[in-house]
This record gives sequence, C-alpha cells and structure tokens, in this order.
Amino acid sequence: MSTALSVNLNKIALLRNSREGDFPSVLTHGKICLDAGADGLTVHPRPDQRHIRPQDVYQLAELVANHTGIEFNIEGNPFAQALGDYPGLLTLVEETRPHQCTLVPDADNQLTSDHGFDLTTSRDQLQPIIARLHQLGVRISLFMDPDPEQIRLAAALGVERIELYTGPYAQCFSVDNEQAEQQLARYRTAADIAQQCGLEINAGHDLNLKNLPTFLTIPNIAEVSIGHALTVDALNLGLANAVAAYRNICQHKTAAGIHLM
Repeated sequence: MSTALSVNLNKIALLRNSREGDFPSVLTHGKICLDAGADGLTVHPRPDQRHIRPQDVYQLAELVANHTGIEFNIEGNPFAQALGDYPGLLTLVEETRPHQCTLVPDADNQLTSDHGFDLTTSRDQLQPIIARLHQLGVRISLFMDPDPEQIRLAAALGVERIELYTGPYAQCFSVDNEQAEQQLARYRTAADIAQQCGLEINAGHDLNLKNLPTFLTIPNIAEVSIGHALTVDALNLGLANAVAAYRNICQHKTAAGIHLM
C-alpha cells in the first residue's frame, strides 16, 4: 500500500508574507506540487494569518477542484474565533468543502502544533463540530498523540481518521537510535489500535527525507502531510524534485540520487 503525499504550503505563504505583494505565489507553487505528483495540498490557516490567508484557501480549493483525484486538506483549531478577515476554521471549511478537515488543538499563540487532543476534556466540545462537518460531507481527521486510550476515544467520536503527531519520533531519530526505536514502537502500536477501531491513519510533523522511510515501515499509513522539511529541501533540490523525492518514499521506492546539503 502506498501512502498519499499531501504538501503543506504554509511555509511558502510565510515567505510571501515577509514582503508586500504575492511573491512567491502560494497558488503557483501549489500547481508546481501537483504537477510534480503530489496527491494533495494542505493548508493550516490561523487567526493571525502568519502564513496562509483566507484568500489562499479559496484559490487552492478551486485549483484542487480542477484536478481529478487530488485532495484538499484544511487543518486548524476548531475553537479559534474569527479575527479580522479570518472567518474561522469552520466557515472556511463550509465555503470551500475540502475533502478532509484535520482538527488540531493548537492555541493562537503557538509557534506550531506540538500535541494531540486530550479527548477526556475536549470531546464534548468536539461532538457538535464533528456533526457539522459530517453534514458538509467532509472527512474528519483528529490530530492525536500515539496514546492508545485517546485513540479509542477518537474512534468513539465517529471520525474517519486520526493524524499521528510525529514530532517526538522525528526529534530523536538522528540523535538516539534506541529512543527512536522505542518511539517507533509506540507509533506502531498506536497504528494497530487505530486500525482495530476502524480508523484510517495519517501522520505528520517534522517528517523528512531521512526519517520518513523508517516511519513508513508502519503499515497502512494512508497519508502524510509534509511542509517545513519539504520546503527546506526545495532550497537545495528545487520544489518539483523535492516533491518527487518524498513521493518516491511514499510509494515505497528509494530516494536514490537525492543529495542533501
């Protein structure tokens, strides 16, 4: 089973936002990713619009709609309030109807997502949101730590997928082999439990060309969402080549011929 590669465009938007105008264009680079073989595009709009802006979401939704077999994934905090011309995550989803909405428990002031949901405290708040998204015909994924009990609670909420937060695995991969093996075992167990509960499995956060092949020895990972590392690799390889390198790994091929700085 191959794994779908969804390219997160946040860092392209972050670079664009450092100057006036639309350079680099998020839409243009989304097209490059699709032409290079990406299976989907991911955005994570936040209320402060530090990277992805609402207009990006609308434009990318239209782009994906014109490509057969390509998926659009919108990530974000479902509890974040509207701010300025940021209408809120659920409004963006309602207006663009992505294939998937990944709900993430990140506060407005977080640098990046760094933990999964604690469903012992948030499931009651999530239930009406999940029901609304299902009414829109949107597949739901919950951003989760590799915690068996939390994963069982996710399944009980009726979502279709979870996205395993892979930060802890990535952090120790090149530093401590024993710890990395222990972390990988945790994710393997979590994936097994998720499948037993009828959940499909996505994964993301700090996955890169070095640690992704080992992570994908875990069977039946449906999708990985990769942005930061892929954008960094694009500085060396070019964006199309970077997408192709990650896609090769997702199809369980090698990244032969790829040389990192």
